[in-house]
Amino acid sequence: MSKIAVIAHDNFKADLLQFLKEKKSWFFGREIVATGRTAVFLEEGELNLPLTHVRKGAEGGYLQIIEMIKRGEVEIVFFFRDATILQPYHEDITSLLDICDLNNIPSGTNQAAAELLIIGKIRMEASQSIQSKIENK
Repeated sequence: MSKIAVIAHDNFKADLLQFLKEKKSWFFGREIVATGRTAVFLEEGELNLPLTHVRKGAEGGYLQIIEMIKRGEVEIVFFFRDATILQPYHEDITSLLDICDLNNIPSGTNQAAAELLIIGKIRMEASQSIQSKIENK
């Protein structure tokens, strides 16, 4: 099963939590991986979905997700990021977004984009299901 990576800078952790709670039914049965502080925030916010923790972004968490993408383990990245701040590890953030682009992994860096990615994924899954039924007749 492919993973969905979720990350949020501090200013957007509450937004990510609210988004995930609103879309909770879509996330059931999907494997979610989150960077350190984001994972803790989501658990403390009583998201009540199973999360796999990786390190904090500043401690190599972005790099861990990059490696998962390279191995084909991540299908979507939701990264609610604050574009107004420049972190000392900004290069890791840029590398994460670049690897998504290079590997054709959909990434949403804000709530509107994340919403559209879910809608698109729902439509793709429905289309694949219909196509499979047609082929199996």
